[in-house]
Amino acid sequence: MVSDELRKQAHDLDVTVWVGKHGIESVTDELADQLQERRLVKVKFLRAARGSDDTDTLAAELADAVGADLIETRGNTAVLH
Repeated sequence: MVSDELRKQAHDLDVTVWVGKHGIESVTDELADQLQERRLVKVKFLRAARGSDDTDTLAAELADAVGADLIETRGNTAVLH
């Protein structure tokens, strides 16, 4: 039930982290900082970042890299907690 509540909260969030051609490694520090300041962070994976990987795979890798929980992916966007 917690994840349902977090999904509802995430619905109105703006994207604050964009993953581009430099990959997930280039945003891990910024994402970690944002996760300390707020409960949820919405991340957008740009086409250049995706390459042959899908958003679910990249989002899971990013969540692992910062020790966060992946709440959901929708399209090219992910919500981390």
